[in-house]
Amino acid sequence: MAAELGYGQPMGGIAQTAFVVEDLRAAIEHWVTNCNAGPFFVLDHFVVPGQTYRGEESTADITLAMGFAGHMMIELIQPLDDNPSVYRETIRHRGYGFHHFGIACADVEATSGDYQQRGYVEAFRAAVPTGGEVVYLDNGSGPQWGFLELLPVTPGMDETFTRFWRASLDWDGSEPVRSFL
Repeated sequence: MAAELGYGQPMGGIAQTAFVVEDLRAAIEHWVTNCNAGPFFVLDHFVVPGQTYRGEESTADITLAMGFAGHMMIELIQPLDDNPSVYRETIRHRGYGFHHFGIACADVEATSGDYQQRGYVEAFRAAVPTGGEVVYLDNGSGPQWGFLELLPVTPGMDETFTRFWRASLDWDGSEPVRSFL
């Protein structure tokens, strides 16, 4: 894998900024209208078997959208139920808004181990449609400052996110909401 992702972000660096939102469509409209970000690619009802939250099986259902502002990927996440999750934890603790930074990792397990040696704890883990598993970490004090999400840089991830970024180049504002797949 290259030292830089196809959309210009460095391996090992922040590749994504994410927000938990109450209304995904309203949040997309905000980002498109006020921040010139987009288009946004939506994945409805993302709930996968085997996801864990704080060491327990999780069945939390979310809808998410990803779009770009320059080279920065913006992820918007709307919880669809009240099941325990890193998203509901953040909302309970400090409301809607910033949720996590995504860090691009060649080896999620090794990177997670490095962070855990520095006092971080695993808060969430789930398989993702672009390959591999994501891991959310906090610094042991909960979500007061936000989570780190370790993003597995697989060929599918780089290809998908680069496709989203390319769609943002010279985007004319049409079709602000598109399918993730």
